[in-house]
Amino acid sequence: MTAPELPFATRASLAADLRRLGLGPGDTVMVHAAVGRLGAVMGGPDTVIAALRDVTGPEGTIVAYTDWNADYEAVLDVVGRVPQEWRAHVVPFDPLTSRAVRDYGIFPEFLRTTPGAFRSGNPGASVAAIGWLADDLTHDHPLDYGYGSGSPLERLVQVGGKVLLLGAPRDSLTLLHYAEDLARLPEKRIRRVEVPLASRDGTVWRMIEEFETGLPVVDGLDEDYFAVVVDDFLKGGQGRTGRVGLADCVLVEAAAIVPFAVDWLETRVTGA
Repeated sequence: MTAPELPFATRASLAADLRRLGLGPGDTVMVHAAVGRLGAVMGGPDTVIAALRDVTGPEGTIVAYTDWNADYEAVLDVVGRVPQEWRAHVVPFDPLTSRAVRDYGIFPEFLRTTPGAFRSGNPGASVAAIGWLADDLTHDHPLDYGYGSGSPLERLVQVGGKVLLLGAPRDSLTLLHYAEDLARLPEKRIRRVEVPLASRDGTVWRMIEEFETGLPVVDGLDEDYFAVVVDDFLKGGQGRTGRVGLADCVLVEAAAIVPFAVDWLETRVTGA
């Protein structure tokens, strides 16, 4: 007789799927997850986090892009500042308490609130991490150009990390913003926004400057071009694909896909 098919994915079955995909002990992995695409999971997102930790082990690290709820940006003036009459109503960013933005699903907030997790201090570029390198990846996150030099994304590359699209669409690979920062491209879009930061003395308002992340960084690129970069990377024989639960997943090496994306961008935008 064959064993009956389980109605749920479990911690053990998810861990087995993750190992088959190529995740292993000691890995540092940035996870973009569409938890619902995994199918029914016994224990929900906490089980997904537990399975990831089981596979990566005590020297592994799990990372997620959190961002934050910046709905106040609807009242910004033409130079990116908050009008004086609105300032008292805006809730400042606090790495310890500000919720992860819901645009990227429920996984980032679950990871951020898992006991022992760290969260970096750049509001829009913030990440949460838990595990061996969590503090190393998240500390001293630059406020300006928070996807570039000195960012958790750069550190992910430096430590030989990976990125896992756990059922998430291929255009959600946040690490490619680091490639945009590195690429030698003409007339990159720059965004300047006033951001409220929580401090012991109250809210501190700070203008933050970074390359545009809500739109392609330069003209001439499709809005979802990140997905094309990932597809081309996989077609070239790099990265791995497979199923975790019911979800189609992608696993890539951070140090491999970043230079690939830089070359991809420079070739298509400048013809170099």
